[in-house]
Amino acid sequence: MHKVSDGERCITFAHYIIEHRATVRATAAQFSISKSTVHKDVTEVLPHINRALYDEVKVILDQNKSERHLRGGEATRRKYLAESDTSGGTPHREGNGL
Repeated sequence: MHKVSDGERCITFAHYIIEHRATVRATAAQFSISKSTVHKDVTEVLPHINRALYDEVKVILDQNKSERHLRGGEATRRKYLAESDTSGGTPHREGNGL
């Protein structure tokens, strides 16, 4: 088995993020590695190896971060729609109705 250096690995992650406009989560899933490793590689290691590539990745990561709340809301909406489709009605939420 070929051992990839940390530098090669973070450059591979960077190219994937740029080419696919991918999130850290999607990149981690693609390479079967932890989100922490991807994030550390592209935010801490990459700037020392290839600053221009880091600058490109940073733009995408910043955009993903600014859109994170929208993706979370959409995921919740899909979840409740799926639940209401399978239960035959509107899902009941606990609480005081506020």
